[in-house]
Amino acid sequence: MTSKVVYQGNLRTKCTHELSGSSFLTDAPLDNNGQGQAFSPTDTVATALGSCMLTIMGIKAAQMHLELTGSSAEVVKTMAADPRRISGIHVKLFLPEKTGEKDRKILQNAALACPVHKSLHPDMEKDIEFLWTL
Repeated sequence: MTSKVVYQGNLRTKCTHELSGSSFLTDAPLDNNGQGQAFSPTDTVATALGSCMLTIMGIKAAQMHLELTGSSAEVVKTMAADPRRISGIHVKLFLPEKTGEKDRKILQNAALACPVHKSLHPDMEKDIEFLWTL
């Protein structure tokens, strides 16, 4: 088992990672009858893309003896109706400026090959920006 999700009532769940025991809450968003006091389930999907891209880039950077500590991602999720779904995710990745052009290309390709990116439906818009400004 990867995780356990328990419905807490009032459109809130508690999600617990089986191996580590760490947990987080989700709430339905304000625009869908929720409290909006935590990540919504669709927020976690969008955020997972940014997290996965940085993680895979971190793995590749370590293999290349590069340092990405301090890199970050800003994630914007767009919803659609009929059916209600994530229609797009925009990720801005902020990365070390001192990284050479060849290394940037390798890291960008690694990010775009991350499992979350590959798992999202092809019809979902995925707008990824690599900003080498840190």
